Amino acid sequence: MDINASMLDQMLDGAMERYAAFLPHTQSPERQKSATFVVFCMAKYLGVSFDEAAEYFTDGSNDAGVDGLYLEDTDGNEIHVTLFQEKYSRSFDAKNEFPTNAVEKTIATIKNIFDPNKDISVNDALKAKLEEIRSFIRDGQLPVVRVVFCNNGLPWNSQAQNKIDQASFPKDQVFWEFFNHNNIINILKTPKKININIQFHGKSIEETFSYKRVLIGKVNVEEIARLIGEYDNLLLEGNIRRFLGIEGNRVNMAIYDTLTSVDNRNDFYFLNNGITFICNKFILNGLQSENHKVKLEDARIVNGGQTSKIIANVLLNPLYAKQDFSSCFVMVRVYETSEDDIDIIRDITRATNSQNPVDLTDLHSNDECQKILAVGLNQLGFVYRHHRSNDKIENNCILSKVLAESVLAVLRKCPHQAKFMRKEHFGKLYQTIFNGLNPAEAAVSFLVLRRVEQLQKNPLPHPPAFLPYASHYIAMIIGLQIEKEIGSINMKNYDQCKMLLDQKFTFFYNSTLDIIQKSLESLYVKKSLSLQQLAATFRRGDLIQLIENDFKIKS
Repeated sequence: MDINASMLDQMLDGAMERYAAFLPHTQSPERQKSATFVVFCMAKYLGVSFDEAAEYFTDGSNDAGVDGLYLEDTDGNEIHVTLFQEKYSRSFDAKNEFPTNAVEKTIATIKNIFDPNKDISVNDALKAKLEEIRSFIRDGQLPVVRVVFCNNGLPWNSQAQNKIDQASFPKDQVFWEFFNHNNIINILKTPKKININIQFHGKSIEETFSYKRVLIGKVNVEEIARLIGEYDNLLLEGNIRRFLGIEGNRVNMAIYDTLTSVDNRNDFYFLNNGITFICNKFILNGLQSENHKVKLEDARIVNGGQTSKIIANVLLNPLYAKQDFSSCFVMVRVYETSEDDIDIIRDITRATNSQNPVDLTDLHSNDECQKILAVGLNQLGFVYRHHRSNDKIENNCILSKVLAESVLAVLRKCPHQAKFMRKEHFGKLYQTIFNGLNPAEAAVSFLVLRRVEQLQKNPLPHPPAFLPYASHYIAMIIGLQIEKEIGSINMKNYDQCKMLLDQKFTFFYNSTLDIIQKSLESLYVKKSLSLQQLAATFRRGDLIQLIENDFKIKS
């Protein structure tokens, strides 16, 4: 019996009971456990809560082998899609390989669903998601697809790998990964302080100024591979892009190509932005002129997570075991900071990650407005999580990223930005969302969007075609209806707003569907819309002005 596989099975039993409301209802206990497993995998792989991961679940009849689908925010001219397929075994020996026929099915699926001109035959829920993706492709976005095979056993075999190779997908567009019980257990391990030794090569620069110490030098990539091989994601706990290191994308491919090229790898130092560590203290022999062996206490990587992971993936791969990396170096920066000096850690993290879009939620966690919201929301019966936490997510918990999305849709009347610009909620849209926001407005916005999304999981018997794309618009219109009856939302009338929402939510929701339908008819006179056109319409926000004008006229 594999201990990690057995531990995971026990976790799934608990999750099936704890998160029953978020899971699909099925008569088969085996299918229920499989569903729990794939949602569990998505939650841990993507770094999201279980209930959020449940929204990406697509398993069911006629699902084309897609058990889960995650659509990231668009990045420039690319749209990033992650497909999950699971094969959970009742055996705990962890010896079952991921099936070759399942790999073949996924290959066929990719060939069909990412060509917007091909007809697809899948269930209605999955089709709505796929047509949204295909609408992006029709607009000129290039799909970058990441396939994650999940099981509680072994990866796919050489026969399956041959099938993948023969499919001849562009290597910078389709990526294949494996995720199993061992990955999950490693992620769940309690983070601990890590003390490491790093061997630098040649001369390094060590300075103390502004009461802070910094060390800059070059490190052989074999040293980085050793550290990641030993500590894996534990060393990346401080990295605000922790999961980007295992994503397939063009940046990773460029790093990979440089490392695996015999002609280019010796220039890796000049072609890469390097790796940044922070630590509580670093120690080196000051009497030594070069080739320092440096001890870092409580070390974390805050930038260069993807570089580190790709280095490890290449150098620890048996294919490259006999190749020479002795002249392949990467720049390493080490900053000595106090663990209490949150501001400087935040600023270092922000500055060193500025070359790519990142999740900036953690960087604003100590802002004054976040602290004020936490106090006010607590008075209203909520727990506001503006810091990252592994604590259990209770029904009264509000995560900062969920709050930002809710406020932007409901209060700020930007439903398209709420859904499709999540990476900017704590970036360029941060002031738009949080400037002048009071706790009552925040709470009402959260409650409205949450109730809408809960209702969307159990739609009407004959739902309108636009419904899968309209959650944030529906929430915005319900917010307009509340404001029409009550006026500005504040702490004094919060109970009144909540009572109104409880009493009239169903009425608000149904009338909202009528408002959206009429707005669509005004925008597209006598024109039948495909699902791809509907998805594009809600993505662009074409309806917002029509809806707001309609409310002004009626008022």
